[in-house]
Amino acid sequence: MPQRNKVILLIEDNQDDVELTLRAFKKNAINDEVVIARDGQEAVDYLFGEGAYEGRDPSQTPRVVLLDLKIPRLSGLEVLRRVRADERTRRTPVVILTSSKEESDLVQGYDLGANSYVRKPVDFNVFVEAARSLGRYWLLLNETPKET
Repeated sequence: MPQRNKVILLIEDNQDDVELTLRAFKKNAINDEVVIARDGQEAVDYLFGEGAYEGRDPSQTPRVVLLDLKIPRLSGLEVLRRVRADERTRRTPVVILTSSKEESDLVQGYDLGANSYVRKPVDFNVFVEAARSLGRYWLLLNETPKET
């Protein structure tokens, strides 16, 4: 049985939010490797071992995907749609982490199979606490099915 890697896929195009997330993880001793995709197409390529990630084993899915919705090339909702449509990734935990306050984004995110929807706090200390809670739950407490 393949060993599940310890990767968090962060899909985020805003460099300030990337740095904030990485700082919050470090402050909370979340030491998993963080792979950063700066747009939706890069995220899909990473997940399915295509494009620049050709040759990456797509059966090695991230422990959790943190997905911004407002990203270039493919929207976050389209990325989520593709993740849920593929047998290899349909059970991968996906947390929408976005600044969107659109009710329709929230509803569509859950309709497409998001596991959680978190609005990004703008205050650093609140963001650090949110990252700690996300890390504790998704990386320590949440159980996923064994890979076959």
